[in-house]
Amino acid sequence: MHDDRSLVEARLRRVLDERLRPAVYPESVPLDVAVWHAPDEPVPVAEGLAAEPEPIAVGARWGAPWGTSWFRVTGTVPEAWAGKTVEALLDLGFDENMPGFQCEGLVYRPDGTPVKGLNPRNQWVRIGAPVEGGEEVRLHIEAASNPVILDYHPFLPTRLGDKETAGAEPQYRLARMDLAVLDETVWQLVIDLEVLGELMAELPVESARRWEILRAVEKALDAIDLQDVNGTAAQARVRLETVLSEPAVPSAHRISAIGHAHIDSAWLWPLRETVRKVARTTSNMTALLDDEPEFVFAMSQAQQWAWVRDHRPEVWARVKKAVADGRFVPAGGMWVESDTNMPGSEAMARQFVHGKRFFLDEFGVENEEAWLPDTFGFAAGLPQIIKAAGSKWLLTQKISWSQTNKFPHHTFRWEGIDGTRIFTHFPPVDTYNCSMKGSEIAHAARNFKDKGAARHSLAPTGWGDGGGGTTREMIAKAARLRDLEGSATVAWETPKEFFTKAEAEYPEPPVWVGELYLELHRATLTSQAKTKQGNRRSEHLLREAELWAATAAVRTGFPYPYEELDRIWKTVLLHQFHDILPGSSIAWVHREARRTYERLADELNGIIDAAQRALAGEGARELLFNSAPHGRAGVAAGGAGTAVVEGRTTVTERPGGGHVLDNGILHVEVDARGLAVSVYDIEADRETIAPGRAGNLLQLHPDFPNMWDAWDVDEFYRNTVTDLTDVDELAPEGHGVRIVRTFGGSRVTQVLSLAPGERRLLVDTEVDWHETEKFLKLAFPLDVHAERYASETQFGHFHRPTHTNTSWEAAKFEACNHRFVHLEEPGWGVAIVNDSTYGHDVTRTVRTDADRGTTTTVRVSLLRAPRFPDPETDQGVHHFRHALVPGAGIGDAVREGWRINLPERVVPGAEEVAPLVTVDQDAVVVTAVKLADDGSGDVVVRFHEAHGGRARATLTAGFEVAGVTATDLLERPWADAPALRREGNEVSLRLRPFELVTLRFTRA
Repeated sequence: MHDDRSLVEARLRRVLDERLRPAVYPESVPLDVAVWHAPDEPVPVAEGLAAEPEPIAVGARWGAPWGTSWFRVTGTVPEAWAGKTVEALLDLGFDENMPGFQCEGLVYRPDGTPVKGLNPRNQWVRIGAPVEGGEEVRLHIEAASNPVILDYHPFLPTRLGDKETAGAEPQYRLARMDLAVLDETVWQLVIDLEVLGELMAELPVESARRWEILRAVEKALDAIDLQDVNGTAAQARVRLETVLSEPAVPSAHRISAIGHAHIDSAWLWPLRETVRKVARTTSNMTALLDDEPEFVFAMSQAQQWAWVRDHRPEVWARVKKAVADGRFVPAGGMWVESDTNMPGSEAMARQFVHGKRFFLDEFGVENEEAWLPDTFGFAAGLPQIIKAAGSKWLLTQKISWSQTNKFPHHTFRWEGIDGTRIFTHFPPVDTYNCSMKGSEIAHAARNFKDKGAARHSLAPTGWGDGGGGTTREMIAKAARLRDLEGSATVAWETPKEFFTKAEAEYPEPPVWVGELYLELHRATLTSQAKTKQGNRRSEHLLREAELWAATAAVRTGFPYPYEELDRIWKTVLLHQFHDILPGSSIAWVHREARRTYERLADELNGIIDAAQRALAGEGARELLFNSAPHGRAGVAAGGAGTAVVEGRTTVTERPGGGHVLDNGILHVEVDARGLAVSVYDIEADRETIAPGRAGNLLQLHPDFPNMWDAWDVDEFYRNTVTDLTDVDELAPEGHGVRIVRTFGGSRVTQVLSLAPGERRLLVDTEVDWHETEKFLKLAFPLDVHAERYASETQFGHFHRPTHTNTSWEAAKFEACNHRFVHLEEPGWGVAIVNDSTYGHDVTRTVRTDADRGTTTTVRVSLLRAPRFPDPETDQGVHHFRHALVPGAGIGDAVREGWRINLPERVVPGAEEVAPLVTVDQDAVVVTAVKLADDGSGDVVVRFHEAHGGRARATLTAGFEVAGVTATDLLERPWADAPALRREGNEVSLRLRPFELVTLRFTRA
């Protein structure tokens, strides 16, 4: 037989495009359209419905950036259409290639009942099936003219990302607004041919199945009269019945499809628009669930569920019913799909506390999976947190984006820093926006790394990022792929059903130990510095507020601010979403975030001040309140008393220029360039700075990644560097020296100081930043030979190599730490601690002089200046605090990291305040002291082993204890907790390395 494959395939494409798809709606009549443009922000539904619109014609331009327009469409179903299926086709000017990224709408009936959402891949509204003819049609559309930020030429700087700079130019042109007859037979034929055509293209040319499909398609095309498609579609479908009914082979890969609409809680749109995106998507999905009995839809992010409840009660009622039916599934058990690299220990725990509790309170549903398809890598402390929240599975897809190394598994157990293992799945379909295309299904089957041992994978199915969800076309394709020869099989299942089957068939999967590092989007550890500082500061203010409010409540009857703290926590958690905290959202999002963090800081400082004053009482004695988990200046952790400061610091001129700082512990030389050329540990008789090098070196790199500007820094940025060594001013100031530099359009003011009695060189940096596409680093070249270094992460720290032996190590050229990084040789180490930065890099060289020592350079990432999606990223004044701590063990790094993030508070009062809880083991760090969330008055204490070794510890409560229970993160009794021994107010226990424990004390 001659090879006419290409001929038939080309014929199929043209017939679909030019004859079949247009014939889906063979008859149509125009609707009358009128519009009212809301003058500013979105208005309540009742106001939009009541507004008096003006006529608008198809083809007219509409919609200023970020505006809201209320369209009213009216018409009459022709009498001649009686008995037919009729739909309204409402095209606001969509580009079908941009679902979720442009204008959208929510359709209402005149009484305000929401019908469904409109987006580029979902433009229809069912009027009747069948209609009687003569029905009056009246619909209202709340249309959002969200501008296109990520266009066909991506990453171009744009002012459209903020309402304040976007202008008023209309963004869209009104397209089709019709009533139309739906020919379901033609629609089904289109799906038949799409499925077969897509499957055929994925099969080997030499396979018999491909040719069987080709011949069946050819016969179906022969049966279609192109001048009478609607009259001949049925007989074309008959010719496809046999080829569509052939069952899959027994060994076929099995795909669990789950309806999905990944909705970024903010990204290329502000938070207020996400509220509406969620309403549109959930309206669509509840309607689709009514029409499709086998379909199941899952939605994560408790915050988004709360938005529906609070802003769209009519939609919420439909959602609650679908949840009760088991078909609209709460997923993930987190407040939002957060970043997991940068959130602190308690914040990461509270993501699960607030997320899981919401689903339990609203629906009685307990999530067992963490659902993070789009998060930019996963910190090594996360498995323990997932388990402590009562969950046991993790799903993500993002690691498939890694540029350098292909991750070796799709299903595996992920082991965290404490040894906890979590059953984890990466969908081999390599997208969280699966649309059931044949290429996607075939890719999932081919790509699955665990063939032979397992055969199940998951496919999150539906348009996402900007929402939209699953379409009826996707469901129709999945129905044909349920059991089709040549394809993986597809079945709609809940996340729990998938994970239960996957774990049962693969009880001993391979294990991956340590962080799940994404070899992409590394610059998200630095972009939008003020957002990151707001997060870090809020986390520590919340610690202080809970600690002192709980202490005051127990000691003085101070009213514990349950509702305020709950609301503030949820706001902080929302802003940890994986496009807000990482700095990859539009300018509007980060402008609002800065204002939000300022407001939260005011509220939290008010709570802290009120609680501390209640504890201090009336008096003039200066009391230092120590919020850190370690003693400071003679004041116990969690207590208040008189500070004790010993020693003195001298500041003298240095021969050759500069100054010498000395406090008897460290001897620091700052040269005429304002660089630390010597940081000498007097007791250890040891120099910290590598020979011939200088610390506190600011370095400036060009920073123009190949794509994803705010997200990425590409390794070639290192090829060009400018050392900022010119000095405008250099003068002693207090216990240190003040340095001023200017470069480009920017100015840096630093104060290097050495306080009496302290083993740390404090570096205060103020940058008035006005660069573009530049990367600013702060370097410390250390005279330390270390093959690995420690970075703090949630509830512990994680080691990374300093070398680049393999491509895996080389790819980690920018990494995350929380409050510290630490390097050491046996017996002596160095820590660099910070109050608000996350990104860093560590490199090593061996010196070639007679010394032949090793220089290990730690560089802190301070600022970037990408132009997309926010063209003014980081412009303005920034403040950073870092400290270099010579002679530091890991315990010193932990202590100093907490200290720099929790500065002293001095309050006038009468009496010292004893801690509410004390711990007798320095390696055991208390991360939270609070009252139980249920309002019982119980005291909850969360702590972990922080040094990476085993520890025995005794916790002593500073109040009378009636009982103590080890709990999970949700403060429920937990069987997996360590054994406790209680004697009176003391509780003793043993902890594994990095073990996390939560204790609930019942007060007598």
